[in-house]
Amino acid sequence: MIPEHLREAARRAGALPDPALLAECEETFFIASGPGGQHRNKTESGVRLTHRPTAVTVTATERRSQAQNRGAALERLRDRLRALSHRPKVRRPTAPTRGARERRLREKKHKAVRKAARRGGED
Repeated sequence: MIPEHLREAARRAGALPDPALLAECEETFFIASGPGGQHRNKTESGVRLTHRPTAVTVTATERRSQAQNRGAALERLRDRLRALSHRPKVRRPTAPTRGARERRLREKKHKAVRKAARRGGED
């Protein structure tokens, strides 16, 4: 169960433009390992964004460019905030209708008759 204040903060932040959303985030850079050669292995191109009001953290390391990783991380943050702000629809239990009950019983009776017919000559 997600607390309502976090859901509301995520909803509000999701509507902000990119610069305002970045202003609410703590942005850290780190060396992203993996393919990409010397440029990737020596520069701090990995981006980690932590949205302070909701404590949601995302990272992006797949590009060699810090600016491209920042854009990817911002997109992921928006997706995560959208998921956090979603309120699932309340499910109410329902009873089967009379017609559905009758159909189910009729089908069970039909199967029982067929099975009894297969047993046929054992009596």
